[in-house]
Amino acid sequence: MSAEIKVPTLGESVTTATIAKWLKNPGDSVAADEPVVELETDKVSVEVAAPEAGVLGPQLVAEGAEVEVGTILASVEAGSGAPKGAAPAKAPAGVQAQPVAAGPVARPATPPSDVAAQGAAHAPMPSAQKIMAEKGISTAEIGTGTGKDGRVTKGDVLSFLAQPPVAKAPPAPATPRTDDPREERVKMTRLRRTIARRLKDAQNTAALLTTFNEVDMTAAKELRAEYRDIFEKKHGGTKLGFMSIFAKAVMAALKEFPAVNAEIDGDDIIYREFVNLGIAVGGPNGLVVPVIRDAEKLSFAGIESAIAGFGKRARDGSLKLDELSGGTFSITNGGIYGSLMSTPIINAPQSAILGMHAIQDRPIAVAGQVVIRPMMYIALTYDHRIVDGKEAVSFLVRVKQNVEDPRRLLLEV
Repeated sequence: MSAEIKVPTLGESVTTATIAKWLKNPGDSVAADEPVVELETDKVSVEVAAPEAGVLGPQLVAEGAEVEVGTILASVEAGSGAPKGAAPAKAPAGVQAQPVAAGPVARPATPPSDVAAQGAAHAPMPSAQKIMAEKGISTAEIGTGTGKDGRVTKGDVLSFLAQPPVAKAPPAPATPRTDDPREERVKMTRLRRTIARRLKDAQNTAALLTTFNEVDMTAAKELRAEYRDIFEKKHGGTKLGFMSIFAKAVMAALKEFPAVNAEIDGDDIIYREFVNLGIAVGGPNGLVVPVIRDAEKLSFAGIESAIAGFGKRARDGSLKLDELSGGTFSITNGGIYGSLMSTPIINAPQSAILGMHAIQDRPIAVAGQVVIRPMMYIALTYDHRIVDGKEAVSFLVRVKQNVEDPRRLLLEV
């Protein structure tokens, strides 16, 4: 009995993946649920596990090939199987190995081998030997036969010839270099290519503008300092950060300015009474934006817990695909990397994104006096096709007011 290893459902709007790396080789013993192959999608890397314990069969798709959902990648033979280097199993009906190298894939012609050298135990039957000589097939290609003492029979040869050809993975090309030996050219990952394409598409499609403001973080810092320990103790170690304050401030402002949370769909505008809040986090393969669904229903602790979980899973590469789709508005915090000011790009098809930045002590005028306050620049990039300038500026001012006086969030004013 054998079990097929297929490309799983990859999540909303994701239909293809790239074979990033085979983690097991043909003939390797695998345990049930043990990762066998790593796929790279437009959003994250996904490990595909063996459905049951056994021995891994031939790899039907080579590293670097692009595959669709449902494609059969390999199979697992239950129990003990053939040793490494044995002949590849026949591909399932209707499935052909994915070619990687250019040109037709053909079974290599191998000169007939010296049967005596193979040893009597595996020597082909005379009828089998005749066909093998005509077709240029060696005993090593067929492997152990079904005849007595493992001898190759005529039926074994005919079965081998009936198999569809299996594409061989091309040798890994040497990393190309530039003319300068101190430079090295590295191929972009699929995730990085997708990020680049989507950001450029957003610039080409949307009418993007950015408006700026600055926030006095004094009240937020005092609130955090006063209640940080109590908050952490009450909520099982969840830390109180500035992100939850900004998230709450954003969601309150979105109620007043729903166009900022809306989306263009053809000639229609889709307005929403909920907020699926995307939070940009850095992972080993680039920036990803996991989504807190129905974020307006969560408490400060719920938001902080969700963000902490996203950050951890982004770092260890375990974010799920369904966590990265469906956002309606996003927040990105370049301040954690030291950014003082930037113009973020929207995460299409969303219509706006808020950029947070580093907190820096600066002199400002308060009641006619120059004082030093912890200040943060904030930026709102928005699609002018759906959000008017007045709405965008008013939205950002409301966010500023909510953060500078968090009591407004409690009173909903």
